[in-house]
Parts: sequence; C-alpha cells; structure tokens
Amino acid sequence: MMYTRIEYILVHISFLIFFLVTVLDLINLLYQIDKLDQFNRNSITIAFLCTTGFLIIRFFQTGHLPLGNLYESLIFLAWSFSLLYFISYVKDQNRLARAVLAPSGTFINAFANLILPQEMQHSTTLVPASQSHWLMMHVSATLISYATSLCGSLLAIVLLSIFFTEVGSYPGGSKCKTNMYYIFLSTNYEFFKKEIDVQDYFYLLFANAQKCQLINYLDRWTYRTITLGFSFLTIGILSGSVWANEAWGSFWSWDPKETWALVTWLIYAIYLHTKIDERWRGEVPAVAASTGFFLIWICFLGVNLLGVGLHNYGWLI
Repeated sequence: MMYTRIEYILVHISFLIFFLVTVLDLINLLYQIDKLDQFNRNSITIAFLCTTGFLIIRFFQTGHLPLGNLYESLIFLAWSFSLLYFISYVKDQNRLARAVLAPSGTFINAFANLILPQEMQHSTTLVPASQSHWLMMHVSATLISYATSLCGSLLAIVLLSIFFTEVGSYPGGSKCKTNMYYIFLSTNYEFFKKEIDVQDYFYLLFANAQKCQLINYLDRWTYRTITLGFSFLTIGILSGSVWANEAWGSFWSWDPKETWALVTWLIYAIYLHTKIDERWRGEVPAVAASTGFFLIWICFLGVNLLGVGLHNYGWLI
C-alpha cells in the first residue's frame, strides 16, 4: 500500500510538471525568454526523476521490468519523452522540438492517470509467454521508437503547416515565392506602374528567407529523430519475431499488432527513401512522415484497446 501511494504521488508530480512545461514552452515560442528555458529544463529533469522512481519501485514490486501492461507502457513512453526533451535541450537548444515533446508527455500522462480505469493501473502478473528476457529488449525498443518517431512526425506536421502558409503576395495575387523574382520585378516597368512600395518586397524576401530557414531546420530534425525511431522500431520488430518463435513456434503470424507495426515500418522506410532520392524533396517526405503519426497510434493503442489479437488489453470490447 505504501509503495502504491508513492507511485501515485510520483506519476502525478510528473504529470503536473509536464502540463506546466507545456504551457511555458508555448509562451517561450512566442516571446523567447531565456530564463524559461533553464526553468523548463530543470522541471523536466524533476519529472524524469519522478518517472524513473516510479519505474524502479514498480520493478522491485513486481520483480520484472515494468512493461507488463498498458499503464506501465504509457508511463515508460512518458519517461522516453522526458529523456528526449532533455537531450534536445542539451544538443541543440531546439525550442520547437521541446514544444512538441512536452505536450506529448502531458497527453500520455493524462491518458494513463486520468482516463485508464484504476484496475488497469495496478501491477499485474506476467503470463508465461511474457516471462522472457526478450521482454526488455522488444518492448523497450518499440516504445522508444514510438517516442522518437512521434516527435519526428509531429515536427513534420509543423513543417507542412509552415510550408503551406502564405507569407505574402505580389500585385497579381499569386503566392509569394522564396526566390529572387521580386528583385527582378522591382526593375520591371509594369511593376512601377502599379506603384508598389519596394520595401514591401524586401520585407517579403526577408520573411520568406526566415520561412525557408525554419523549414530546413525542421526537416533536418525530423530526419534525425525518425532515423533514430526507425532503427529502434527495426530492433523491436526483429526481437519480437525471435520472441514469438520461442513462445508460439512462429516468427510471424500476421497478428494485427504485427501487421500494423510492419505498415508503420514501411511508411518510415518510404520516408527515409524519399530523403535519399533527390527527386523527392520538400513536402513529399513530410507527408510520409506525418502519416506515421497516425499509424503509430493505431499500432500502439488502437489494436491493443480493441482486444484484437495477441497484443491486447481488452478495454473497449
């Protein structure tokens, strides 16, 4: 009972910190307050330690890695988001990535602690098939891949929203393009006949240059995070296949979870391929990466909660 109370306190402290940091990160995106960066980093460190404490307590309580049910998997996923948040702060001061990671951690914590039924939050005894050393490698690698891939997919969604945002327009009403065409227009007779302020065009050039710089920055971080997530997902699928062969005598049985994991893997493989091929640039890779966001949630929660196949928690039906 004492351990349960401590677990409750730790996960709720983590949830409140994630929520606070989410709000402060959104404010920081607008006003870029350096002191908030330091405060948020320290706050997420506390959330990370609280979640780590929960996982350690649950480990000693159950005698196995706390990945045996949906609640424990969600808490581990939130732990992964807090770790990625800290890494993004140390590596690149990436405010946009942190503004994506903090709400993700908040949502995961809220779903785990406020929506899941109480009986699903308690520790459970592992079924015989799950009492294997493959549990740690398969489940942890898969959940880390979910966290990193979700971050990359969310960055891709932000990239697409910026890509299709109209910064300005010239007299004909067409969308403002990021090139030197406006400088050419400034020497054109028709341009002067329309009595357009040249300063407006230089402003648009500057705005579009910033837009291009931001898109390239997001594209670079999307590629990095999805590459990492794809690697962990590959490890998770391969280790899961070996585990399935030990438990059920078959490497692959086309279980719904396995099928959706394969579809997700293929989508991210397509994304990485489009990044290699010079003919596919801009919004096409971002669309593929964004699709992965929805596939991960289908794979992680949709299949599980519907009670379909071997990977299910039987909550909705």
